[in-house]
Amino acid sequence: MKKLMFLLLALCLAEGTAVAQATNRATGTATPAGSTTAKADSVVMPRPRSSSVAIAAYKKPSIYIKAVYGQPLKRGREVFGALEPYGQVWRTGANEATEITTTKDLRIGGKTLKAGTYTLFTIPQKDKWKVLFNSDLGQWGAFKYDPAKDVLVTEVPVSQTPETYEAFTIRFDETRTGADMVLVWDKTRVAVPLTFSR
Repeated sequence: MKKLMFLLLALCLAEGTAVAQATNRATGTATPAGSTTAKADSVVMPRPRSSSVAIAAYKKPSIYIKAVYGQPLKRGREVFGALEPYGQVWRTGANEATEITTTKDLRIGGKTLKAGTYTLFTIPQKDKWKVLFNSDLGQWGAFKYDPAKDVLVTEVPVSQTPETYEAFTIRFDETRTGADMVLVWDKTRVAVPLTFSR
């Protein structure tokens, strides 16, 4: 009788394992080691960002410059002077503050920015922007901006574009003396001249 009971128990366990394995094969899930029954796996999906992450890059054999930034959309809103008020420090994008990396020293507004990675803040105005290269990395927004950590500050004029840019965009346009870091959104455009030897 004991042998019969043991045989029935072993048969039930084997059948349960086979059913679990068949279920796993059908659903593409895995049963944890030592488990005899299938467990429903839950899938953790990433939360979508309202503003995607974008990268702008300039690369030559002697230099590499990269800006990593959140790319907000206009979505029918008035941008500068409203969504991004004049005279206030801006993260220069969305979500995390924009960061710029250069492998070579740059000359900006007659000053030297040493090779390295910096947070890029700006203070938009109607006719000019203040551009701030800051040593405090890994910031969310501009909530903890510390002007004492600015390593270089320059001002650049504002121009208007004939077209409307839905997404805030950073790009590098090559020039005779280096490259312009161009920031454009809605119809507002600013260019920060970066001078370096190639």
